[in-house]
Amino acid sequence: MGTIIQQIINGLSLGSIYALIAVGYSLVYSILLFSNFAHGGFLVIGGYICYYLLRTLELNIWFASLGALIGAGLAAVLVEYLAYKPIRERTPVTLYMLIASMGMSIVIENIFVVTIGGRFRALPPIIPAQTLDIFGLATTSAFDLLSLATAVVFLVGLQVFLSKTKWGLAVRAASYNLKTAGLMGVNVNKLISIVFFVAGLLAAIGGIFLSVRYTLYPQLGAITTKAFVAAVIGGLGSLPGAVVGSLILGLAEMLAAGFISSQFRDLIVFALLIITLIFRPTGLFGKSVGEKV
Repeated sequence: MGTIIQQIINGLSLGSIYALIAVGYSLVYSILLFSNFAHGGFLVIGGYICYYLLRTLELNIWFASLGALIGAGLAAVLVEYLAYKPIRERTPVTLYMLIASMGMSIVIENIFVVTIGGRFRALPPIIPAQTLDIFGLATTSAFDLLSLATAVVFLVGLQVFLSKTKWGLAVRAASYNLKTAGLMGVNVNKLISIVFFVAGLLAAIGGIFLSVRYTLYPQLGAITTKAFVAAVIGGLGSLPGAVVGSLILGLAEMLAAGFISSQFRDLIVFALLIITLIFRPTGLFGKSVGEKV
């Protein structure tokens, strides 16, 4: 019983990190109807900014994390401005932006490889790692509980932003039809920049926690593939779907690792993706949509 509870907590912790990343995928998809595969690069940018602010400037974790969040958000806005904006202003075909995002992912990864090297780096012990006893039923790490709590805080904050603010209302309107939102007076370019900033910010949070859980290296962004799978399972463009899909994926991974073998983790993940695409291609919460023009 204790093992089950422990693996469930671990799965919710991992799933919550996936959720932060998957929500960024879904936000961009809901507006522009393309999957931004450069999203993993923002995760890496956030991780490296946090690392160097902690190591070089010796800032505390709060200021280092704030710098990482802002830096990754601005990097996402810059990528959109340089790579995606010229394309979307010339053609409504989102396939070209998808291809550009793959290119930007490779560019970001190789910038880090060329400039600072590809070796693994460990963040300082900034997050408590001691084990905690849960009512005598199971033990878990403080890191897992902290990552879960942090994800909940930011996801709730995102929901408040989308439901209670003027720009949040604009994002929800644009998710139905971006062109119509523009005709109604919404500054489309500013709106898209805000969406990319939020997506980059959320990716940076995931980057910090993943850098602590594993290590930091230029290819760490590849783990966002699983977050993308979670977004597909939940339904691309659906924020609740991204969260639910991420939690399902995190639980499936940890339960498989705990009761079968850690070698089955990726097998379970992509098996769930294939099953979803066969039986419910739009995902759990997704809707069938056509090409936005």
